[in-house]
Amino acid sequence: MTAPTKIRHVYVHAPFCARRCVYCDFAVKVDRTPNRRRWLAAVAGELEGLRARGAAALAPMLDTLYVGGGTPSLLAPRFAADLAGLLGRARTSGPRLEWTAEANPESFGAGVARAWAAAGVNRVSFGVQSFDAGALRWMGRLHAPLDAEAAVKRARAAGIANASIDLIFGLPDSAPRSWPDDLERALALDVPHVSLYGLAVEKGTRLFRHVNEGRSRPPSEGRYQEEYLLAAQVLADAGYDHYEVSNFARPGFASRHNQAYWNGVSYLGLGNGAHSFHAGRRWWNERDWDVYATAVADGGDGQAGAETLSAPQSRLEAVWLGLRTAKGLELDALAPADANGSAVCRAAHQVAQRWAARGLAVATSNRIRLTPQGWLLLDALAVELDRALDPESAT
Repeated sequence: MTAPTKIRHVYVHAPFCARRCVYCDFAVKVDRTPNRRRWLAAVAGELEGLRARGAAALAPMLDTLYVGGGTPSLLAPRFAADLAGLLGRARTSGPRLEWTAEANPESFGAGVARAWAAAGVNRVSFGVQSFDAGALRWMGRLHAPLDAEAAVKRARAAGIANASIDLIFGLPDSAPRSWPDDLERALALDVPHVSLYGLAVEKGTRLFRHVNEGRSRPPSEGRYQEEYLLAAQVLADAGYDHYEVSNFARPGFASRHNQAYWNGVSYLGLGNGAHSFHAGRRWWNERDWDVYATAVADGGDGQAGAETLSAPQSRLEAVWLGLRTAKGLELDALAPADANGSAVCRAAHQVAQRWAARGLAVATSNRIRLTPQGWLLLDALAVELDRALDPESAT
């Protein structure tokens, strides 16, 4: 068990959804009227168990708080105030706190917006996915195209100007949707943040079954690439910074919570399926909501597993996290401080120059950052660079 640490970034999972989308493999529970009290009791029990075991200690004031799901907007509007009380109102009322909560447009009414703003929520992430009615039906979404605009207006009316929307690209060729039209309508909302998610066929989802049964086809690789690159260009032209592989923000509106993940700092995850990380150790909770809630009620611990990263694992993670951001990586900082350091540096710089020649990256004297074309190959490129940084490869 690690020594107590003051954690400034907290994620809380609210797993409830009115319906599971066709592509969804998240840790969700279909429940249109979730029991808010049971959920709060489980989160409180897990937090108390962590404190009692000395596994985690929260800082007096949080930097970021993110409530994801699932669909947090399905919970009663007062859930945000209840959560603030549970975590400590002093922790959730700091002037620098970024408090994000996810919402679906159809369940984000004016009452929800006002209650969230009064509790301290100052950023809302909307699961829009598409503005095409046919595409929304194909996905299994419950909102209509105009609901997204209405939800953003409700947030602004309540004083929450910092809004983000999610869009899914790379739908199967047979799915009804014009991606350029979706991008145009997203820009018309004038929100300061946009996140893109490429459709993946995940095992256990309805989409996976449909593909296996021949009822649907996976997205073509060409369409996936074309739509991602088009979005990157359209959003950049509209003044958004492409600050991470999937995220775009107007200046000053990048997600600080997500940046904490990418920078490798400590964070605490509460709720079923949530992950936590500190000092090279990662632990995660039971995915199933009922299994998690019962385990916490019985013993104050909903953990399903834990791991301590080895030095090679930590290096690969640092490479992957660094390459996914526009900041990129300082290559020399990753080289070992031993006799092999110079050879490793040379090998890493050679990789960077090869990528730059192919248009996959921009390389300077000691820094490498990927282009949108490179981000399409992020996983493979991270492995390639990690191999170059392996001291054994230089001997």
